[in-house]
Amino acid sequence: MRFLETVMGIPMSIDIRDAGDAGPAAERAFAALRDADRRFSAYRPDSELSRTNAADGEAGRPSDDFREVVAIGREAERASGGAFRIRRPDGTWDLDGVVKGWAAARAARELDSAGLRDYCLNAGGDVTVSGSPGDGRPWTVGIRSPHSPDGMLAALCLRDGAVATSGAYERGDHIVDGRDGSIPRTLLSATVVADDLTIADVWATAVFALGAEGIPLALRAGSRGVLVLDAAGRLTAAGDLTFAPPASAA
Repeated sequence: MRFLETVMGIPMSIDIRDAGDAGPAAERAFAALRDADRRFSAYRPDSELSRTNAADGEAGRPSDDFREVVAIGREAERASGGAFRIRRPDGTWDLDGVVKGWAAARAARELDSAGLRDYCLNAGGDVTVSGSPGDGRPWTVGIRSPHSPDGMLAALCLRDGAVATSGAYERGDHIVDGRDGSIPRTLLSATVVADDLTIADVWATAVFALGAEGIPLALRAGSRGVLVLDAAGRLTAAGDLTFAPPASAA
């Protein structure tokens, strides 16, 4: 069964291959995503993020979830030497680099708690998978070419884990190097494979900001594998990655 909804302004889908009615579990997963959007969206004036930024340090005690997201971001800041950042130059919180992956990982846990074992959750191109799509096969996750929306850079085989990719080819120059505020130019694409989408999403952003020097840092921080395409067209793979023919990407 496949379920589709737009959350955080992007299409998100859940493909469940377990037998039985997966509708209630999928709804709980989407509810987790919607809840994260309500609480962390910078475009909602009533979100906890917006209220905290507007309060200029005078807000009450943040929620446990807010503190968790900030803690994840601060650890990524430390591990990346400041290239990953969660505050803007004016001091307000910018948690976009953490929230989507964190929320999708929470949604996946809703599927796990429902006893589902074979699924693929696609959060706007960042993917977490469990089990198999059928016949014991691994899931195949396609990595889009930064040169063409219809082209494929690579395809990765994965049974349990998450894949996230960062680049400037869809949203423009939205990623900055937190160390000096510059726009990263050395990479066209950075893909990270990890146990869950929180780590994968955060470190895809951090590697894109750092360039190739971020690859060993990502692996030390818990990433399974890293795949980067640099501005000269060179493709570099590190860690534990299993490739499949692009034509088989799901």
